[in-house]
Amino acid sequence: MSAISGRALHYVFKIGDRGKNSFFFRQILGMKVLRHEEFKEGCDAACNGPYDNRWSKTMVGYGPESSHFVIELTYNYGVSSYEMGNDFGGVTIYSKDILSRAAEHSYPVTQVAGKKGSLLTSPDGYKFFVIDQPSGDSDPVKSVELSVSNLQNSKKYWHNLLKMKVLEESEESVRLSYGDKQASLQITQIAEPINRAKAYGRIAFAIPSAEQPPLSEAVTAAGGAILTPLITLDTPGKATVTVVILGDPDGHEICFVDEEGFGQLSQVDPDGENLLIKNIAKDPFQPK
Repeated sequence: MSAISGRALHYVFKIGDRGKNSFFFRQILGMKVLRHEEFKEGCDAACNGPYDNRWSKTMVGYGPESSHFVIELTYNYGVSSYEMGNDFGGVTIYSKDILSRAAEHSYPVTQVAGKKGSLLTSPDGYKFFVIDQPSGDSDPVKSVELSVSNLQNSKKYWHNLLKMKVLEESEESVRLSYGDKQASLQITQIAEPINRAKAYGRIAFAIPSAEQPPLSEAVTAAGGAILTPLITLDTPGKATVTVVILGDPDGHEICFVDEEGFGQLSQVDPDGENLLIKNIAKDPFQPK
């Protein structure tokens, strides 16, 4: 493939307590509920992990998915926590409001040596680095960091094979993107082996449907991992999408969804927040 017309969409977190996470993402980070969906069975593309049970998906962010990088909160009914690994580095957000909200709610804020910004940790242990600067007219979410075991091997995969543009590079990390106005991906080499444990997530990109088969063929030809071959996924009452799930050299999951179907599926639902609150209230597994 000569190029990929990619757009960064979201990163998936598995969460254990929807109430605590709703508070953190809405009241501390200041994100909005964009849509909420309930499913009776596990996802055919393992969107909710290796669980064949009832689950929910809540998309939260600072604006519509058509123009913002957002977070997908995946909740498996009856699962209260997940073992954290070292595969996820964190999300970097530019905001002049988050730290004041954290102080107002006595939410812990710490500093990490060698990292820019102030660290806030979600109820499940996911890291958010807040740069106390306004985001301007752009999306406050600037980058997502993943840990890798061999930077050069990972660069070849993400840049040479998946065709992401290199924005910055150092001995320890590489920052890449499919577009200058998108949230970027930073891959950072760490000394210890990558452990994805049970809480591992997934990063998603949208590409035109016509580019999905050539991408899958290129990855296969290069000996890369196809975790889920091109498949059609249905959401009750909403648009159908096609996805292919890849695995990078360290097992990080990458979803490429068709831009056409996802554009319809990802419309903001004005009732999303109410649906989330309603389902939290009637969840027999959640603390009341």
